[in-house]
Amino acid sequence: MARHDWNESYASGNPLPWDTGHPDPMLVQFIESGEVKPGRALEIGSGTGTNAIWLAQRGFQVLGVDVAPLAVDQAREKLPPALSCRFQVMDFLADAPPEETFDFVFDRGCFHIFDEAEERARFAARVAAALVPGGSWLSLCGSTEGPPRDMGPPRRSARDLVQAIEPELEIRQLRSGDFGEEPIRAWLCHSQRRTIAAQPSTRRS
Repeated sequence: MARHDWNESYASGNPLPWDTGHPDPMLVQFIESGEVKPGRALEIGSGTGTNAIWLAQRGFQVLGVDVAPLAVDQAREKLPPALSCRFQVMDFLADAPPEETFDFVFDRGCFHIFDEAEERARFAARVAAALVPGGSWLSLCGSTEGPPRDMGPPRRSARDLVQAIEPELEIRQLRSGDFGEEPIRAWLCHSQRRTIAAQPSTRRS
């Protein structure tokens, strides 16, 4: 796929629809439900750090990575002192992965930017490699549900997500949600790194 210049998006000074300044409500609900306990967390596509900082304030030890140096600079500038959170410039698909492993990986609108199935599968494989056995990944993605629109996040079908994720991780929850104050349909996908390999599909004999 043609690579978007994400750094230019931050350099433009224009309001960015994904940079709301508030933690994502679906993330907040997921964490407050107790699905994941505080531990080592990785946010992919952390932008200016809002969600990563929110996680750190709730006891997670967070590494936020983003391909845009300007976003990382802004995240570091607003990071409160003495909080267990750090930010790093990284292209998650192209660069060497973090040396540590994580209990929780989060992305809001990063996984869904890849148009090619092979890239989505590689993204999921890299997430699985970054997780401890049984560790969780929460991905929030644009959905093919809802009315037609000309703007907003890329649209991915449930099949797109399952085909990329299922070989590497066990999908625990896949449900509809909303992005933003003006609802744009989204998928909330919670998966876990497998402790037992996925078994082949069977046929009736």
